[in-house]
Amino acid sequence: MSPDLRVIVYPPDAQGGRRVRVDGEILGRALGPNDLFEFLRQAAQDADDVCLDDGLLIEWRGGGPALGSPDAA
Repeated sequence: MSPDLRVIVYPPDAQGGRRVRVDGEILGRALGPNDLFEFLRQAAQDADDVCLDDGLLIEWRGGGPALGSPDAA
């Protein structure tokens, strides 16, 4: 992942979805890791290079990757 890319995952909403912002643009609402990987792919990132619990790559607000994501690993 590019060190310049800024990914922010916001706290879960009432349905467990999390808003995802990449480089200042909201890409959508992730219901789980697969959605987040898809948003990163759309932002031209290789999902194989992404570790969801790496705080240097993704800023998690309101909890880490498992919170609010029923299919999170």
